[in-house]
Amino acid sequence: MSTAAHESAPFGAVFAEKFSMSRWDGESFEEPHLEPVGPLPIHPAAHVLHYSSSVFEGLKAHRGTGGDLRLFRLDRHIERMQQSARLLCLPAPDAELLEKMIISVVLDARDAIPEPPGSLYLRPTLIGTEANVGAAAAPSKQALLYVLGSPVGDYFSGGIRPLKVVVEEHRPRSTPTFGMAKTGANYAAALGLIMEAKHTHAADQVLFAPGGDVQETGAANFILLDDDRVLTKPLDPSFLPGVTRDSVLVIARDLGYEVVEADFTIDEMLRFVERGEAALSGTAAVLAGVGTILHDGQEHRVGSGEVGPNTLRLRAALTALQTGSVPDIHGWIRTI
Repeated sequence: MSTAAHESAPFGAVFAEKFSMSRWDGESFEEPHLEPVGPLPIHPAAHVLHYSSSVFEGLKAHRGTGGDLRLFRLDRHIERMQQSARLLCLPAPDAELLEKMIISVVLDARDAIPEPPGSLYLRPTLIGTEANVGAAAAPSKQALLYVLGSPVGDYFSGGIRPLKVVVEEHRPRSTPTFGMAKTGANYAAALGLIMEAKHTHAADQVLFAPGGDVQETGAANFILLDDDRVLTKPLDPSFLPGVTRDSVLVIARDLGYEVVEADFTIDEMLRFVERGEAALSGTAAVLAGVGTILHDGQEHRVGSGEVGPNTLRLRAALTALQTGSVPDIHGWIRTI
């Protein structure tokens, strides 16, 4: 596989040559092994295909400035996947097992990992595989855990550019209490609205604000910021506890920003962005600036309409840490 293959392909459409797999037989996971990436051997009656017993994670391995390979906040991603598995009534994989599988994929794909700002996006996935269409009210008695690697560049096409988001104030992104799980059903619930926003308004994402309460977008957490402070909604079960979100808040404090975790309304957001900035945070998106917010048929320019200086400053601080340009004072990097 060419190390540059990801540059002309959509984010996540190019894969490392091998992936790691481990099956769960109802009692334990087997010893994981690497296999060439290819179709999964699952029964057409598999639990995941009928009752959505599926969770996943998204994290990155970066090539450091010294040539080392660096996994960012591996422990937090493993903890979140275990939490998602428990919420979906799937067997939570042991941390040591999942860590071993992730590292094996990174080491096997080391020659395909792009230079910064590219990275190897990692997708651990856990699915229920029991062949039983009568198990709608029971967890799957069998499961498959696997880890894919994908050399990637920027998540949004066009690189670092101001995004356009449409506010949705009537429907939530996910089922209440399941928003904190990283499961495909939550993304499926948001997909129709995102496609409508793209088709009708040439938007990049939808910002969900049911009842006027600003929450998150279809694939990332949402942050407001200016020269002095960073504002974001406090964590609750309705939306995903982003690892990048947490990292950005910690880095913002390090840089002297006041970090405020508080609920805010659509009207409060629109007043804030008259002079401030807005950004989407996530493993794939990193920290992506918003240039336009569309609400109730009216476009609202965010600050200057370009990616703001504070967004760029925090993004640069985060990527510098991930690639080793600055010291890892928080112990977030696992070097392999």
